[in-house]
Amino acid sequence: MHLPEIFLLLLIVVYCITLPSLLKRAGHSSVLSYIPILQFIPFLKAIKRPWYWFLLLLIPGVNLLMIVIINVELAIGFNKRSTLQQWIFGALPWYAFVDLAFKDKSAGFVGPRDWTGKKKSFGREWGEAILFAVIAASVIRSFFLEAFTIPTPSMERSMLVGDYLFVSKFSYGAKLPQTPVSIPFVHNAIPGSMINSYVDWFSLPYYRLPGFGDVERFDPVVFNFPHGDTIVVDPYYAGHDYYGLLRNEAQYIFQKENPGIMRSDTSLTNWIHLFSEKESIYLAKARENFDVKKICQHCNNSKGSGGLPVGGLRARPADKKENYIKRCIGMPGDLLEVKDRQVYINGVAIENPEGLQYEYIVNITSSYSNEQVKSAVMKIAETHELNYQEMGFREGSLFMTMTEKIAEDVAKLSYVDSIYVVNTPSLENNFLQYFPNINMEPYNHWSVDNYGPVHIPAAGETVQLTDLNLPMYLRAIRVYEGNAVEVKDGKIFINGTETNTYTFKQNYYWMMGDNRHHSADSRIWGYVPEDHVVGKAVFTWFSKEDPNYRNSSKIRWNRMFRLVD
Repeated sequence: MHLPEIFLLLLIVVYCITLPSLLKRAGHSSVLSYIPILQFIPFLKAIKRPWYWFLLLLIPGVNLLMIVIINVELAIGFNKRSTLQQWIFGALPWYAFVDLAFKDKSAGFVGPRDWTGKKKSFGREWGEAILFAVIAASVIRSFFLEAFTIPTPSMERSMLVGDYLFVSKFSYGAKLPQTPVSIPFVHNAIPGSMINSYVDWFSLPYYRLPGFGDVERFDPVVFNFPHGDTIVVDPYYAGHDYYGLLRNEAQYIFQKENPGIMRSDTSLTNWIHLFSEKESIYLAKARENFDVKKICQHCNNSKGSGGLPVGGLRARPADKKENYIKRCIGMPGDLLEVKDRQVYINGVAIENPEGLQYEYIVNITSSYSNEQVKSAVMKIAETHELNYQEMGFREGSLFMTMTEKIAEDVAKLSYVDSIYVVNTPSLENNFLQYFPNINMEPYNHWSVDNYGPVHIPAAGETVQLTDLNLPMYLRAIRVYEGNAVEVKDGKIFINGTETNTYTFKQNYYWMMGDNRHHSADSRIWGYVPEDHVVGKAVFTWFSKEDPNYRNSSKIRWNRMFRLVD
């Protein structure tokens, strides 16, 4: 048991010991005074506060603030009205309540302060207004609606970088805060720093309130990033996939320590095989770089062997992981496969979202110079609001990310000779970048456009475990559902018991970005557990172009006050 839990438990004990006598002196004697939680009912009656405060006392995070408030209110009721006395009751209730109940028995209950005909000081009036505004806004943000910004182009063209959305938490049922002691309105780090905005030494178990419905196929879902349980402490890399960074760092170190094994001198399959034989060794070296040496060598090669300085590693609780937004493509129990860019569910091709886009190669007529090609790019980009960061140049050709409809318009331009969509076939080897990130057939041949089949687990479903499918389920069983998993002599042990089956405790989903060639999604890091689902994106209330992506910062008036598709 952690120290804050001990403090809270001690406070409950103090309430049970002191409130019966204190509330009796206040004229509100009740058997409820002896019962934890229910004792707040006569408590609120004594200080003449409305019944709905009892509901606020049940909400994690908000309840800690409310407890301080009602403790101070009780102090005022017993005429402890100096600033010092109120601070003692607010900050040290363990001492203050015991002292008032057993030592200061002569203190009579005079009731709440009566402000009738009196004017509160400017500081008090504004302080109370701000305090209750914070409580109200915290309740709305935690259980109803929360603002969210689209930070990356993975959902273009459905949702653009710079779109400001409202996320409905009551659509699927709001999650109760698991780390309730945190700075209001701040997700996981104090703005402008890497300092945690929460304390992780006090946490609550996962619980979701009833919602209006369940996640459905094609919903734009906001969720806690599953691989965000560990981060590289750096303003830029904190939101990235730590396990992907670790794997890239390990491969970088392997290449530096084995300069004779060049990818150009040996087949890619052989290179990956040689790396995989010593993968655990190089993953340990990569982790040492991040956590002990505090550098990331592959993150910035221009700095040479010194690499990019980072702040080490840090763990994050589930509800403080980075928030991601993707479209739910695979539902619990589905068999999903991507063939030549088309997603199939249970063997049937699904209807593609309207804003779906891929990367195209646009060939410019030979009469154009390279400078004219670049000028043509700008014209196309401005006309179709394409993303500058996703454009590449090659002599006479452009790499451009766009929808099929935009590609048809581009093909009609006079200086375009031909255009075709990029299709990545099954790879010779994919550098272990695609889930389940292992050097094993057939996983090491999957690509962004040809992936799977993969089965998506459902709550209560029992699956047969084999050497082939265990890599797909391993993280879900071990990390998301909290089991110890070992493989010894070809046998699978879960929590020390040999088994060849597993029954899943929760539903899982398969999330993909609409910008299919530029999206780090379930194809990279796998399933999204149900307990990571935050809410549904429902409404765009503001939209402003990001100059890093659009070469402009103008407001997009046509995207404001519209429902999210």
